Amino acid sequence: MKKVKYYYDTENLAYRKIKPKKGQKLGVIALFLLASALFGFLCFVILINTPFFETPKDRLQAREIENMKINYAILNKKMDQVDEVLENVAERDNNLYRVYFNSSPIPEEQRKAGFGGVNRYKALEGYNNSELVVSTTKRVDIISKELVIQSKSLDEILKLAKEKEKLLTAIPAIQPVKNEQLKQMASGFGYRSDPFTKIRKFHAGMDFSAKTGTPIYATGDGVVERADNTASGYGNHIVIRHGFGYETLYGHLSKYKVRAGQRVKRGDIIGYVGSTGRSEAPHLHYEVHKNGEVVNPLNYYYGNISAAEFAAISKLANQENQSLD
Repeated sequence: MKKVKYYYDTENLAYRKIKPKKGQKLGVIALFLLASALFGFLCFVILINTPFFETPKDRLQAREIENMKINYAILNKKMDQVDEVLENVAERDNNLYRVYFNSSPIPEEQRKAGFGGVNRYKALEGYNNSELVVSTTKRVDIISKELVIQSKSLDEILKLAKEKEKLLTAIPAIQPVKNEQLKQMASGFGYRSDPFTKIRKFHAGMDFSAKTGTPIYATGDGVVERADNTASGYGNHIVIRHGFGYETLYGHLSKYKVRAGQRVKRGDIIGYVGSTGRSEAPHLHYEVHKNGEVVNPLNYYYGNISAAEFAAISKLANQENQSLD
């Protein structure tokens, strides 16, 4: 019940009711309504920010977030499988394919390298699930890079495979003079006594003693680089460029059967044994060059002789006797 207020009238010596002014009454009502509205709004804000009160939109967003997390989990599981397959392919690439084709393996740090420089994932940061999104995106980027590296590597292996057949035919792999036409394997690779000065000096090839006119065979596929007598000491000689760093030299020929620029195949007759130049007797002086350096020709006779024949030639070649040139 509303309290009634009075005041004392001294003129009439009596108590009278205090009547509130009309404007004051309206102000009180307005203040009450404003306070009620503010209180109601505050309660609403508190309610919508508590987990006990969810709007349909909130429930929809929560379901979408859960679905997103599930999808990311599935994606990461698939990436685990891709990682496993990639590691298997990389292992075979490095330890099988590249070994077979004599190519250097790709370092692990190159395969697994990340991305330096600016932050590629800044736009994904600052959200509730940023860590999940950023880590998964990084994995996708790294796997994509690994796939590019592996794809390029397999392209290189394919190219090497195509070149392998050419390499096998280019390597000087047979004797330049047939065994049945040899008098003897006169001198091998290494230090030998010079036939003219009798001084011990390095002999850069092998000497095959045979009759003048005995056929000489190209030991691998290639192109004749020179067929002349301009190089000191070799007399009439032939140089064949085989490619892949290989060259062979055939010296002291009696005559040629090829010319410079001509392409030859392993086993083709290119000339005939003689004793031109600095030579003591009819023979073929034969050299093998790999990447510009002389190597022992004995290591390349695997295309047309048996193990027993190779053992016999090896024994003769390793004797430190006198060379024929």
